[in-house]
Amino acid sequence: MIYRKDEISGNNLSQLGFGCMRLTRSAFGINMAKAEEIIKYAYEQGVNFFDTAYMYSGSEEALGTIINKLGIRDKVYLTSKLPWITAKKESDLDRYLNESLSRLSTSYIDYYFMHMLTDYTAWEKLLSWGVIDKIEEWKKAGKIRAIGFSFHGSYSDYMKILNAYDWDITLIQYNYSDPNFQAGVKGLRAANKRKIPVVIMEPLLGGRLANALPEKAAAEFKRAKTNPVKTPAEWAFDWIWNQPEPTVVLSGMSSMEMVRENIISASRAEPGCLSDKDLAVIETVRKIWNESNKINCTGCGYCMPCPGGVNIPGCFASFNTSYSHGRVAGIRSYFMSTSLINNPQIASKCMKCGKCEKVCPQKLPIMSNLTEVKKRLEPFPVMAAMVIARKITKKD
Repeated sequence: MIYRKDEISGNNLSQLGFGCMRLTRSAFGINMAKAEEIIKYAYEQGVNFFDTAYMYSGSEEALGTIINKLGIRDKVYLTSKLPWITAKKESDLDRYLNESLSRLSTSYIDYYFMHMLTDYTAWEKLLSWGVIDKIEEWKKAGKIRAIGFSFHGSYSDYMKILNAYDWDITLIQYNYSDPNFQAGVKGLRAANKRKIPVVIMEPLLGGRLANALPEKAAAEFKRAKTNPVKTPAEWAFDWIWNQPEPTVVLSGMSSMEMVRENIISASRAEPGCLSDKDLAVIETVRKIWNESNKINCTGCGYCMPCPGGVNIPGCFASFNTSYSHGRVAGIRSYFMSTSLINNPQIASKCMKCGKCEKVCPQKLPIMSNLTEVKKRLEPFPVMAAMVIARKITKKD
């Protein structure tokens, strides 16, 4: 494992961080046996940065249980996040932190983030609740050791928040599909210039840069003939690790296969690991991707559950598939993932309530996008076939 230094604390952090939002689940919640297996293996291979949040259902409890069972609390760095967006009063800030500490079965959190700040107004709301005094109080009490913020908004708002407080760490979305998206490369470099460690989320855009590339883009990677041969996921990680500014790159790992592949990548990728030829390949793939990727949804699920019963991430995934792999493939995906279930979760069930748009980290125009999904993937013949299929399978 290769480590990168947090210049503020002096901590040596594994450049691969374990994101615990997507731990394997069963009908009864997180599959603890599988979660323990992959977390234990990741730790044994050098991963020491484990990321979770109050809002990740069951994740804090699972991570805390496993870390304490393995007896490695003092050997790893745990993060969690304060869900300010659901807070209604100042006292909620203490309550959320104390609940996270209890769920994680720990007396302190190494890196604590203000979760999902989207603009400077969000920071102003926290200021009105005396959050700076709270942060100092939490640090003095030993409940947290470093404070940061995770960000989903414009570069200008990112810079305002970055410059508004003496932050210990920050968390941004960053991948090769668009280096200027949200905080982007300029925000990354601005934080690095101030020695603030930067944690990267969505390096694979919710897995889509690994598993949903257009065939033409995947062919470009294969044609590169690297030694060893690299998967699309490795190309995406290497693009980030090729740069000196990122400190930790989070991966939401849910299987041993993913953990092993990512650890191999993290053990050999360093700043400057990509040649000009490699970067040209990625640039070609980027262009192909952006031609076919119509809705920039990462599948994070913050918009769910939908009051109208729409499977929003599923609808958008099928819509993008209809451009990257053809309309027939997209309709097939849509038909199988949203229709052949007890309650169809199709785009036309959107109630236009707008609840989803208020919490979307990507600030997507979800309601209008669902209208486009309906137009492209719900033509009359498809809807008629859906009714027939549901009758045959006795769903109605």
